[in-house]
Amino acid sequence: MKKDFLSIRDLSIYEFSQLLDRAAEVKKNPRKYRRALEHRILAMIFQKPSLRTRMTFEAGMLQLGGEAIYLAPSDIQMGSREGAYDIGKNLERWVDGIMLRTFGHQIIVDLAASTKIPVINALTDLSHPCQAMADFMTLREHRGSLANLKLAYVGDGNNVCHSLMLAAARGGTRMAVGTPTGYEPKPEMVLAAREDGKDTGFALTLTNSAEEAVSGADAVYTDVWASMGQEAEKEKRARIFAPYQVNARLMSHAKNGAVFMHCLPAHRGDEVTDEVIDAPSSVVYDQAENRLHAQKAILLALMGKKD
Repeated sequence: MKKDFLSIRDLSIYEFSQLLDRAAEVKKNPRKYRRALEHRILAMIFQKPSLRTRMTFEAGMLQLGGEAIYLAPSDIQMGSREGAYDIGKNLERWVDGIMLRTFGHQIIVDLAASTKIPVINALTDLSHPCQAMADFMTLREHRGSLANLKLAYVGDGNNVCHSLMLAAARGGTRMAVGTPTGYEPKPEMVLAAREDGKDTGFALTLTNSAEEAVSGADAVYTDVWASMGQEAEKEKRARIFAPYQVNARLMSHAKNGAVFMHCLPAHRGDEVTDEVIDAPSSVVYDQAENRLHAQKAILLALMGKKD
């Protein structure tokens, strides 16, 4: 039976840990896997622009011995020229897997339901599970066990925040989310994370204080204040989110040696200052590199030979 990766919730606690182990192994011994996806083809559908997602999926497929085909927004015009169901039914005749970077989450749910081949969520407005896998891989590299860690997320309770909460629930990582009033993560995602993490040691704190969220944190994470599709709100959000900027003052509330994390691209001078993102404690480029290794692990799990 085919398996998709649309959300961190598609992974059991064991599968989450196993996928992180595989990503670390792929990073350590890339040559071992250089023919693992030989003759496999991934269709990459983009409705949003990308640097890290496109490069890491395409390079990942090539390094695993397979191929990737890039489909730009104008190529398919999903939803206007052709619906997700028919696109899926066509692609399953030609390729071995589909990666989609889109807007509404229901689009990828409909696509996955239409096809017999694996579908990977490379970002929707609701979640960004591939990013979260790379982030927790990076946390393990820099902090060891995920248990007993505190991850602070400051800013907009968006898709990245949602996936981090779900990953923290599986890793047994304590998490605090600091957002302005009205910009908290979606209640259903908070409920899902708390349900998933009830037996792992996970704990979630929601606050409107950036200082409270960051207090005692082992890692401090932020994202842009206005995501793609929210450009019209940029000036309004800049005023509202100004107290949530991650700067040296805010980082001083975290533990000594706390790392700084960001999914990139960063708007320097807005959600983070140069002195923080360029500091030795910043691991943002490790996160970006680990997108490659985490996504190779995902591709192997979904498109590789079954034991």
